[in-house]
Amino acid sequence: MIALADYPHVASGKVRDLYAVDGEHLLLVASDRISAFDHVLATPIPDKGRVLTAMSVFWFELLGADGVAHHLAGPPDDPRIPGEVRGRALLVRRLEMLPVECVARGYLAGSGTADYRRTGTVCGVELPSGLLEASQLPEPIFTPATKAERGDHDENVSFEQVAGTVGQRRAG
Repeated sequence: MIALADYPHVASGKVRDLYAVDGEHLLLVASDRISAFDHVLATPIPDKGRVLTAMSVFWFELLGADGVAHHLAGPPDDPRIPGEVRGRALLVRRLEMLPVECVARGYLAGSGTADYRRTGTVCGVELPSGLLEASQLPEPIFTPATKAERGDHDENVSFEQVAGTVGQRRAG
């Protein structure tokens, strides 16, 4: 975690650190930490935070051009972003976080494989029999998971469970 003189630290996740800018905005800083299987690994990847931030800006701009609302509140070179984190930080609006990790899968991998082997489904979505690890799925599927605290494991859940947690309107 980087100490920023003008912004108090609010929280840290596995990969990102959050700082308070004012009552309406936060600074979301992507680190070079790497997380695999819900654990932060010891060796960082140089410039990973810059790559994550550039990818995020690309997708938020694309979504915004299509009229989809998001939390990005300024450009990557916004003057409120301190120089020491510029390129790896985003100025975002404060929003209520929903405790759901949203994953789209085109291939059977990771925790999805374990679910499939056990039940023939991934997050409640039935899949054809006979699929192997890394099989391409017939079509992309939405596979939500709980958003676990640092050190805990995310758990795959069904869309119905997400709707029960955040409400049908927000889920749908």
